[in-house]
Amino acid sequence: MASRVGNKQMRNKIMPAADAAAFIKHGDNVGMSGFTGAGYPKAVPVALATQIREETAAGRPFDIGVWTGASTAPELDGALAETGGMKTRLPYQSDPVTRSKINSGETDYIDIHLSHLGPLVREGFLGTLDTAVIEVTAITEDGRLVPSSSVGNNKVWLDEAEKVILEVNSWQSTDLEGMHDIYDRFALPPYRQPVQMLKPSDRLGQPYLTVDPEKVIAVVETDQRDRNTPFKPLDETSKAIAGHLLDFLQHEVNVGRLPKELLPLQSGVGNIANAVLAGLLDSPFENLTSYTEVIQDGMVELIDAGKVTMASATAFSLSPDAAERMNQNAKTYRRNIILRPQEISNHPELIRRLGVIATNGLIEADIYGNVNSTHIMGSRMQNGIGGSGDFARNAYISAFVTPSTAKGGAISSIVPFVSHVDHTEHDTHILVTEQGLADLRGLAPRKRAKVIIEKCAHPTYRPLLEEYVQRASKVANGQHTPHDLEQAHSWHRRFLTSGTMMPS
Repeated sequence: MASRVGNKQMRNKIMPAADAAAFIKHGDNVGMSGFTGAGYPKAVPVALATQIREETAAGRPFDIGVWTGASTAPELDGALAETGGMKTRLPYQSDPVTRSKINSGETDYIDIHLSHLGPLVREGFLGTLDTAVIEVTAITEDGRLVPSSSVGNNKVWLDEAEKVILEVNSWQSTDLEGMHDIYDRFALPPYRQPVQMLKPSDRLGQPYLTVDPEKVIAVVETDQRDRNTPFKPLDETSKAIAGHLLDFLQHEVNVGRLPKELLPLQSGVGNIANAVLAGLLDSPFENLTSYTEVIQDGMVELIDAGKVTMASATAFSLSPDAAERMNQNAKTYRRNIILRPQEISNHPELIRRLGVIATNGLIEADIYGNVNSTHIMGSRMQNGIGGSGDFARNAYISAFVTPSTAKGGAISSIVPFVSHVDHTEHDTHILVTEQGLADLRGLAPRKRAKVIIEKCAHPTYRPLLEEYVQRASKVANGQHTPHDLEQAHSWHRRFLTSGTMMPS
């Protein structure tokens, strides 16, 4: 493997992953690169997991805090969670082992809006960041770092960590150089300045990350691919949801509330969001732009088709085939893609100023428009809020999408009252299921309930929801947002005891 470490000082620090991991000590907070299975370190976390096992087997405690950009992959989250040494985890995860540790109480999980974490770390609110472990594509002769397939919080970690370990991954394409835009003028109040961006194609910084070379304690060379799972084939439910949303966007153009090229698009991670992107391929919309967190397969296909002229994000979230295509053609794609720090990609003021159209998934919504995107039956964490709150609260149009039922119909995604609130009714403009689309803008709560039940609920559950509203209107202590508090969560209780929300 030809070395991509062009800087002589950095080359002198090349060592095996196990030796680099040995610099991490019990009680450390460790900032890792990585965002949705892209650009995460692949060798040091595995070596660190071995070290933790050896230490605990010898009767010596060893646990750490793990901070990232968002979710990562089994070589990081899974490997460290399995040791039992992941004491804290933030700000987002999607790993089944990590999820199990969180829900058993073994790992403290701090679920944070992705735009909030960088400022919290810079403020010192979360304590000391002891070590950063950052994957890069290459180190230039003058010591600059070519970012890999995600940026995430890497700028924060490099600035704030006391020690830095770099993984230089030769699997990442050298043609990624030039795709990134690293904004570096972050300051805390009262010295914070406006971010001068007017459109997604604007570049604000430089294509490289930088680090104080004295902080770098180790450089590890790797040659391992990012690990992302393929997207599922589009099913009829996903296509129906996408169709309803695209019809709505066309209507908004027709009545003059959107320009014909729409406004910058944001798309959450997942099969339904990817289906919406796929639906745009056959739509009449042209010259589209995107201001989002991740570049998914559907976005790459829109770029290939000439439908999207510019996509701004912080990371890739690509299937294995699409990742290979990106590696082979990164020089071409960097004309249409910019990867930025998540402090910029998820910046609330920029989202508001650019007028982003946001589309995110959910676990459940209630009849008044409150959305739960994190918890199963009120208590069990699924993944986390991620960046959905950054976009939902600040978007020009905020849409949430979901199938109307789950678990073969045993669960209704539309319930009387969500068991956990991540996005309030005030941040939900549009709800979409395969049944239809509910436009909630300008509607008082009781009118929202009517349109959500009529348009979004599955026909099996629709009469039960109507019955709940009628009963709640009689027993509630007010008629603005009528609830029957004794029955508001009865559907969830029924599922936990009988395995279905349907009454026997």
